[in-house]
Amino acid sequence: MPSPLLERALTDPPLQPLPAIAADLLRTLDAPPRLAAHLRLVHDVAWRLTAELTRRCPALAYDRDAVLFGAATHDIGKTTHPDELAGPGHEHERAGARLLEAHGVLPGLARFAASHAHWDQGSTTEDLLVSVADKVWKGKRVADLEQLLADRVTAAGTDRWEAFLLVDALLERIAAGADERLAWQGSYPR
Repeated sequence: MPSPLLERALTDPPLQPLPAIAADLLRTLDAPPRLAAHLRLVHDVAWRLTAELTRRCPALAYDRDAVLFGAATHDIGKTTHPDELAGPGHEHERAGARLLEAHGVLPGLARFAASHAHWDQGSTTEDLLVSVADKVWKGKRVADLEQLLADRVTAAGTDRWEAFLLVDALLERIAAGADERLAWQGSYPR
């Protein structure tokens, strides 16, 4: 039975609910409530980000369900590396992918746990979106990551400058709520 704080982190409105498989796995692992809160926040940001991109750039091809699952599970490896909940570290990345696969998640979805902190020209649009959501939820803007995303929007048929302005304005709006998100996450114990 999950702790009441974990259950609250997984269900409190007004955030979008996690995909059921992700929420069930966090319960099974008895994840720290703050980790569950973090995953809900990044998932919620990814939900908002992808909803707006789908509306504003319908030619941008990507798997929205994969992005949302990736955002909901990207840090799940911190259940086995809890020291990385409050400090730096990358051990949780590969551990998270292995943990997801051990619980029946396909490698194509489990990869987000390992790839969310690394991106380059060869990253998929899905990988870029998970990485952007994991940065902008706390108000952090990463120019080279955002440029890669704007390049994808450009490749989907949007003028280069318009693509940059679209991505910039969307992320600026999302980043504006960072203080409230950080406070909500901080209200949960590690």
